[in-house]
Amino acid sequence: MSLRYGIQFAALVSVSGTGAVASAATEQPEEIIIQGSRLSDPVGIGVTQVDAAAIARQGVATSDVASLLREVPGVSAYGAGGVSSLPVIHGLADDRLRIKVDGMDLIAACPNHMNPALSYLDPAQLGNLQVFAGIAPVSAGGDSIGGTIVAETAAPEFAGSGAGIEFSGEVGAFYRSNDEARGAHLGVHLAGSYFSLSYAGSFAKADDYTAGRDFKTTTATGRSGHTLDLDVVGSSAYETNNHALTLALKNERHLLEARLGYQAMPLQSYPNQRMDLIDNTQYRANLRYVGSFDRVAFEARIYYEGVAHAMDFGPDRRFWYGSNSGSGSPCSPIRFMGDPAGTCAGGMPMQTEAETLGVTARADLSFGGANLLRVGTEYQRYRLDDWWSPSGGGMGPGTFWNIRDGQRDRFALFSEWETQLDPRWLTSLGARFERVETSAGPVQGYSTMMTAPGTQYADSQAFNAGARAAVDHNWDVTALSRYSVDATVDLELGYAHKVRSPNLYERYPWSSWAMAATMNNFVGDGNGYVGNPLLQPEQAHTLSATFDWHSTDRDRELRIAPFYTRVRDYIDAAQRLSFTANRFNVLTYANQSARLAGIDVAAKLVLARTPVGVFTATSALSYTDGKNRVTKDALYNIMPLNGRIRLNHQYGGWDAGLELLLAGGKQDVATVRNEIATAGYELVNLTASYTWERLRLDAGIDNLFDRYYQLPLGGAYVGQGSTMSINGIPWGVAVPGKGRSFNVALTAKF
Repeated sequence: MSLRYGIQFAALVSVSGTGAVASAATEQPEEIIIQGSRLSDPVGIGVTQVDAAAIARQGVATSDVASLLREVPGVSAYGAGGVSSLPVIHGLADDRLRIKVDGMDLIAACPNHMNPALSYLDPAQLGNLQVFAGIAPVSAGGDSIGGTIVAETAAPEFAGSGAGIEFSGEVGAFYRSNDEARGAHLGVHLAGSYFSLSYAGSFAKADDYTAGRDFKTTTATGRSGHTLDLDVVGSSAYETNNHALTLALKNERHLLEARLGYQAMPLQSYPNQRMDLIDNTQYRANLRYVGSFDRVAFEARIYYEGVAHAMDFGPDRRFWYGSNSGSGSPCSPIRFMGDPAGTCAGGMPMQTEAETLGVTARADLSFGGANLLRVGTEYQRYRLDDWWSPSGGGMGPGTFWNIRDGQRDRFALFSEWETQLDPRWLTSLGARFERVETSAGPVQGYSTMMTAPGTQYADSQAFNAGARAAVDHNWDVTALSRYSVDATVDLELGYAHKVRSPNLYERYPWSSWAMAATMNNFVGDGNGYVGNPLLQPEQAHTLSATFDWHSTDRDRELRIAPFYTRVRDYIDAAQRLSFTANRFNVLTYANQSARLAGIDVAAKLVLARTPVGVFTATSALSYTDGKNRVTKDALYNIMPLNGRIRLNHQYGGWDAGLELLLAGGKQDVATVRNEIATAGYELVNLTASYTWERLRLDAGIDNLFDRYYQLPLGGAYVGQGSTMSINGIPWGVAVPGKGRSFNVALTAKF
């Protein structure tokens, strides 16, 4: 089916995937209560709860939690490692979004953002996944200008009164044929009426994946004449292990919860970066208290995260082109690259260590059933060191300090008022103040001599002599209103002014030497980046509206949500004097101005209710346009017009679906980054599951017709070739998408 006819069908059936159409119910509780183990959710626009069925259905095909959001209208993802894609909401991604994991604000501690917040979870661990894809209230969003993503592991469960001690658990395993991905998870739970103890562990491992092979040759010739094999997508393998332990104690009105987490990731390769993750170790501790006092509910949390992160050449990159090979370990055999002129790479070790300490407190005060005041405070202390050890071949004799003594501290206060003006009209007003302080210490290159390769000496001297500290005072304001016209029509309208301060990797990377600059890139476009200590915070003004029509039985739903965002001091890439078209370049960050606008359409239609089951059609359609208002250039990595259509059959424990994914061609690209255009495509997926009392079997086929396509948000393919030379790889190839894969998963409860 062509994109044009698919979009026409999406407009007729007009819908969203499972869980993507949120209820617009306006009822508010008469008094504050603790809902399970957390406080009530604030009012937002475009809120989507990704339900358990959607998570289970998609979990058989991916170990990447961020990709579970793909059915939410307006949400996409930057391609990255196999478990570390970066969510995008309406063209705003990564640190422009607030992503909370079990109430913790976690920060990617890597110059390539290889360890984003959601990479520390496995789909099997999820208990709650929620997206504010329109306007997030100030209590759910700070230091961000896009939406908010809330990911939570399973809430503690307790035995009933007088039930004694209960033991339960879950075990599961999966296999995917394309990249021979395999993994397993285990969860065990011991509970009494006043205590809960649980453990959750998982592991996942995959080889390099293969691209589709439906109609085209899978090779391309680079400028240097060597052959690039697109059959196997190099540097796309991964392995990850996650463990979590939770202890909770409660009585009728109070809950105390302690969570410990650990991740060991020995490998995650990146087809759109010049380095691979060769070790990521994370420790986290999270202590939370929730209590209810008459008409006041209170929540307090203190958390800590420690990260030790290392990058170097992964197995694929140990064989590369160029003369700067150094002296390293023997090359690993590479099945997709056979050029005998290649040399063995000695590697380039890069280390990052980071610590995060956070404290939050929030109180919900009820003033009758119609009024709720939500107040809170947050503090986050972040420390970062990023250094590259000497390794020969011009990378020595000393240590290269990319960021030294990096600091980013945030202090926030917020207040939010919700009121029910009448049974059909709910409003919310909020204000938030944040003080963000950043700084970095003096740096040095591999060599402190004036004759050091590149511009290490001059750049480090200029950076050390300049301003290396900044203090930002940021104000957020939101105004939201929801009105129920009648039992079938709901309207939402909102305005937000949101502010985000630059992250450390936007302000403080200092070297314009191409080899070093290309290591500082968290968008996967193949270019190098130099930080700018003088960057100002981004200030976004957003208007968002939602029209929600549904039948009283919810068998038919239609949701239309336009949005408009204007960003002052938008942090974009800027050219330097050495800029060359159609090549990778060293760029710098600069404050400019941007505009983003678009629309999401989502719907659901129950086609038939029969003795042999329920047949349902769901679909989604999203469009975003983003422009730099200063240069008139397109913003980078904007997802083109895209849609999704799903036909589903459910009968008893049986649930099966046929899914069509559609994406238009991306021709409006960011010229400053020499962004690569991609063609449109249509993919067909099949899913099926059957659930018995304690057993669930999932199966599916992704990319049924093995279609070759390139990822619109996958960035530049630099998984093969001379990584250390900025233009020593074949330019102009976007990262190919994954070819056909047969997937199966089995889960048992006990």
